[in-house]
Amino acid sequence: MAAATSETAGAHTGSDHTETFETIRYTADVVCIRGADVLVIERGWDPHKGMNALPGGHVDPGESSRAAAARELLEETGVQVDASDLMLVGVWDAPGRDPRGRYVTAVYVVTVPEGTAAHAGDDAAVVRWVPLDAPGAIAFDHGQIVATARRQHLACGRAIGTARRA
Repeated sequence: MAAATSETAGAHTGSDHTETFETIRYTADVVCIRGADVLVIERGWDPHKGMNALPGGHVDPGESSRAAAARELLEETGVQVDASDLMLVGVWDAPGRDPRGRYVTAVYVVTVPEGTAAHAGDDAAVVRWVPLDAPGAIAFDHGQIVATARRQHLACGRAIGTARRA
């Protein structure tokens, strides 16, 4: 079912049930691993302004979540990966995970070569590599996301989502 817009949000009453529509935003985030580190951005806007978060953002109309993840990683950090190198970690969709409203996020992981540089761009105030096993405080539910990606990374080895060197 498509997400309702503010013009169509409301309730539909059928003979035996009621459906309530809400606006759902579709986003994609990336857990970008380099060696024993994960790439985070410092948010330059609210909510959680000044906190670390995973790179990511909205999926554009006609775009896959995988393509959006690669695009957002490049826009926010300058790190370029082929979308086909991104491996799905999972989908996070718990109500209340974002104070701005209902967000459903597809999360991908990619491993980049040692020496891969990153720089802040787009919505990121700062980018930094932090320890994958102790990333510190991270906005939203991104700490849980990093922990899940780390477990998958350790279980599968570095072969998962390994970006090719250009």
